[in-house]
Amino acid sequence: MAATRIATFNVNGVNGRLPVLLRWLAESRCDTVCLQELKTSDEKFPIEAIRAAGYGAIWHGQKSYNGVAILASGVEPVERRRGLPGDSDDTQPLYRGRLYLPNGNPAPGPKFDYKLRWFERLISYSKALLSDGAPAILCGDYNVVPTPHRRGGSKALVG
Repeated sequence: MAATRIATFNVNGVNGRLPVLLRWLAESRCDTVCLQELKTSDEKFPIEAIRAAGYGAIWHGQKSYNGVAILASGVEPVERRRGLPGDSDDTQPLYRGRLYLPNGNPAPGPKFDYKLRWFERLISYSKALLSDGAPAILCGDYNVVPTPHRRGGSKALVG
């Protein structure tokens, strides 16, 4: 079996950085690319430029912030799930294999509590993915600060 190249890319505004993304796609030649922080609505996602670069895509845009996409070289990805099971009101983007966790700031507080509940649902869903025996990858922006040096010294993020 040939190696598969998979990458995650925080594009921080897909339309504003489209030339950079397209150049990177041509240079990296990844099989699958998971984008986060699209910062565009679904209607303004640059699907034609992505297709011209040789990638199919599925996406969930959010104007001004967030938003995710999966790009697949030479094929159209198949959407198996949108959203995480367990909360019908959840609007955080999740595709099978691609996620963007809620921010959770400030901590303590309701947003942080929501993020912890979201993590519990993610853990449960991840166990289900593993149990079905199919290969699974969960990549993206976890919005997690594992060590103090990742916070850039900001005391405001300690929680």
